Amino acid sequence: MAYFNASSIHSSTFYLTGIPAYEAIHHWISNPFCIIYFIGIVGNCTILHVIQTNPSFHEPMYYFLAMLFFADIGMSLPTLISVLQVLWFISREIEFNPCVIQMFFIHSFSFMESGVLLAMAFDRYVAICHPLRYATILTPQRIAKIGIFAILRSALPIIPLMIRLTYFPFCHSHVLSHSYCLHQDIIQLVCADTKFNSIYGLFVLILYWGFDALGILVSYIFILHSVLNIASWEERPKALNTCVSYICAVLILYVPMIGLSIVHHFAKHASPLVHVLMAHIYLLVPPVLNPIIYSVKNKKIRRGIIHLITPKGMYSTLK
Repeated sequence: MAYFNASSIHSSTFYLTGIPAYEAIHHWISNPFCIIYFIGIVGNCTILHVIQTNPSFHEPMYYFLAMLFFADIGMSLPTLISVLQVLWFISREIEFNPCVIQMFFIHSFSFMESGVLLAMAFDRYVAICHPLRYATILTPQRIAKIGIFAILRSALPIIPLMIRLTYFPFCHSHVLSHSYCLHQDIIQLVCADTKFNSIYGLFVLILYWGFDALGILVSYIFILHSVLNIASWEERPKALNTCVSYICAVLILYVPMIGLSIVHHFAKHASPLVHVLMAHIYLLVPPVLNPIIYSVKNKKIRRGIIHLITPKGMYSTLK
């Protein structure tokens, strides 16, 4: 009976939240958010274009980089419209179906980015520990299979959670804690038994990110062991330098993710501003910093970008 009473007051509309206590200056805050989103999306699209159009980038490492930048774009675009919609005071409302779709893309691309980082760790392991077999192990066909597997692995586990949400009644407040939809946020508004979603979601989170983190750690243990066995001291920094950008990419994904998880589970009574800022950092930092890091650290990518944005005659003089 309680279930049917709850169903009768079910609403398909939710209300997004901007930055608490700063609603009066949302239109000013929207400017830096626009700039950050612009930098992230344009930066990732630019490097993707450089990798796609330049045959010299058609190598395993750059294929994996393209997957990483694609995942970054997938994390940014689903949140862009709703975040700016809230900050510009256009509307705080979001219908249930668009909310679920947005949620699906955010979580899927987040898992995909973690999986791609694992594939990149394997790429560095093969390149440093088995350089003579690199071309035979990481063939284009195998890389394509890894990419397809990363997409399916990221999307399929999310589908049961999204389907379950369509059957839940929402009898609590319909105000979400963020400017976009997250599963851990919307599930708190349900007035039914959510044990499956909670346990299954936690299981998938621990399994995927735990497995990926363990795989990355093991790969780099082997890489470090191999580099330390190199006789020449001059060769060691060169070998490790190829991993610096990758280690930065791992840190800027996992550190905000771990911070957000800690806040959600152990700081539920903290200021809403803390939750909002951590969520925005988690979604904005990787897409913005990844293209910057790889543009700075990777000389080949940097030259490709310069070649793209400068006239041909001027570029030849810069070389």
